Amino acid sequence: MEIPKAYDSKQVEDKIYQLWEGSGFFNPDNLPKRHKKPFTIIMPPTNANGNLHAGHALVMTIEDIMTRYKRMQGYRALWLPGLDHAGFETQVVYEKKLEKEGRSRFKMAPEELYKEISEFTDNNKKNIESQVKKMGSSCDWSRKKFTLDPDIIKIVYKTFEKFNQDGLIYKGKKIINWCPKHQTSLSDLETSDAEKVDKFYYLKYGPFTIATARPETKFGDKYVVMNPKDKRYKDYKNGQKIELEWINGPITATIIKDEVIDMNFGTGVMTITPWHDAVDFGIAERHNLEKEQIIDFYGKLLPIAGEFSGMKILEARPKIIEKLQSKGLVEKIEENYKHAVKTCYKCGTFIEPQIKDQWFLKMNPLAKPAIEAIKKDKIKFIPGHYKKIALHWLNNILDWPLSRQIVWGIPIPAKICEQCGENIIDIENKITECKKCKGRLKKETDTFDTWFSSGQWPYASLGFPKSKDFKTFYPTDVMETGGDLIFFWVSRMIMLGLYNTKKVPFKTVYMHGLILDAKGQKMSKSKGNVINPLDLIEKFGTDALRMSIVVGNTPGTSLPLDENRIRGYRNFATKIWNASRFVLMNLEGYKEGSKIQLSAKDKKILKDFQKQTKEITKDMDNFRFYIASEKIYHYFWHTFCDKIIEDQKPRLCGENKKEKSSSQYLLLSILSESLKILHPFMPFITEEIYQQLPIKNKQKCLMIESWPK
Repeated sequence: MEIPKAYDSKQVEDKIYQLWEGSGFFNPDNLPKRHKKPFTIIMPPTNANGNLHAGHALVMTIEDIMTRYKRMQGYRALWLPGLDHAGFETQVVYEKKLEKEGRSRFKMAPEELYKEISEFTDNNKKNIESQVKKMGSSCDWSRKKFTLDPDIIKIVYKTFEKFNQDGLIYKGKKIINWCPKHQTSLSDLETSDAEKVDKFYYLKYGPFTIATARPETKFGDKYVVMNPKDKRYKDYKNGQKIELEWINGPITATIIKDEVIDMNFGTGVMTITPWHDAVDFGIAERHNLEKEQIIDFYGKLLPIAGEFSGMKILEARPKIIEKLQSKGLVEKIEENYKHAVKTCYKCGTFIEPQIKDQWFLKMNPLAKPAIEAIKKDKIKFIPGHYKKIALHWLNNILDWPLSRQIVWGIPIPAKICEQCGENIIDIENKITECKKCKGRLKKETDTFDTWFSSGQWPYASLGFPKSKDFKTFYPTDVMETGGDLIFFWVSRMIMLGLYNTKKVPFKTVYMHGLILDAKGQKMSKSKGNVINPLDLIEKFGTDALRMSIVVGNTPGTSLPLDENRIRGYRNFATKIWNASRFVLMNLEGYKEGSKIQLSAKDKKILKDFQKQTKEITKDMDNFRFYIASEKIYHYFWHTFCDKIIEDQKPRLCGENKKEKSSSQYLLLSILSESLKILHPFMPFITEEIYQQLPIKNKQKCLMIESWPK
């Protein structure tokens, strides 16, 4: 048999993917009759705002391995692909594009901005789909979904309405994380902690000394708080008034006693700024105190700051201290005060806590069923320690601020009465006047946090509640995603899934780690070390890339990606090709089905191979792909190529026809079965070789062959 001397991935991969797509077998409805029991993976929807990166390559590889393995085992395997509008993240990406063009979203009409971002994501959707295909992903493109599809939005709205009917939705003025750059609120999960070195100021506040790193917030401070158990201040009574000189003149302050105050921090006394600090807000709520805004939503001081009004915080800070010093109100300044500050996770801007009307979802009633399901092991976590992490977060959960002040996303289906301020949820946009006062309504302009829609992804993408797909493929089998999404996404999917469907959305959660650069550093555009998987595919082929990010890559751990490692697996692909070519070119005179007499040594070789196959199958069943891939790699190269093929060469070249037939049978058997085991890991080269195997009852594609037993 004539086959090319060298394997050329560039010539093979597109051709093979077309073969797979043309077969229709990505769609479980088209699989042969032996494929009965459903197996489902819902692809984490890729953000439709750029190219795939190395992390996506890992996602596509692991999920494709699972899907191909289960399909070969006879499951009706569905891997449903999807894309995420990724609200805030996509708008941030587009804002950077606008900045480069000298434009600003704040000078655009909302409709114009939405239209531009929509066109931007449409172009990216096509691009990402082609890149996902390049990874060899055997997902069902006939079922692909987008988080802004009308049917998805309808489900999201129905969920919001149900939450409201159950008393879990409320709108209120609460303190939120505010990004002054992007002009939107963020959940706690969307902020990062950064260590900052500031000056720490000890200020005289009447008879007390207070300490702060943010004197610019102190203009409205008229409550001085201490712990009721602090004996140093036992002579001061709760509610007592004191007169004192402050930044812009004399004020009257009120003594407040609250146990939240740490007696060991600073002087044990603090003034509070309820509008700009979450702890202070809590104190003000408990004691029914006034709250006053000092800093506007752009990070500038308001008129309450007097002569400092309109100044940016960092510009005003030294000038405020200078004024306090002139009044003798600065006791001392500590120079190197290290403390953690919240920043926007996308742009690094310091978060400015603000009180703002927002839509919130009560989380405790949702967390309880999720905690119970996890404790009862209805969901298996890989690695196991993520179970404890998820439970800790769920047990300490805060209400979820659902609204974002951005254009790109699913609009919150609500209206506000201009006359009485009543908030009305109207998912069908049919209510025209306020039932309470008959006043005129205006539309809510905020959009949902993108995680509110993606948190419903497993059941929404399957057409909840009545579709055949939902009834057949839900709950799904595996949710494979990054460990960093345990709170953002995984825990929320569990809560929302249980709330809407009464079932866990998936049986297993498989958490992968990060793909790092060759030096073990996290990839980032600012470092210039981001690896484009398509560049690696062009250079080494998809199969080599897939093996390089799976072998030895244990769940939840990070993997440095070195080109030398990928080059090594390209060499393995070459080895597979050369060994296959040797076997196929030495099948002259071989007749399948003819009586073969195997020697005791032949039988032992086949028995050893079967033992290896069973071990690999056990590893696959237990999600140990990092071990299974390594075992087949070593077996094929070091046992099959280096030993078995070499040992068989004299038999193939000898005059004894029976010996030759036995040798041919042995080599072809191990080769064909090895291709099946290698297929989930290296689908392109194995399919290309399989198509040339001279065996009867061959399937249309290797991907629907039966997994070796």
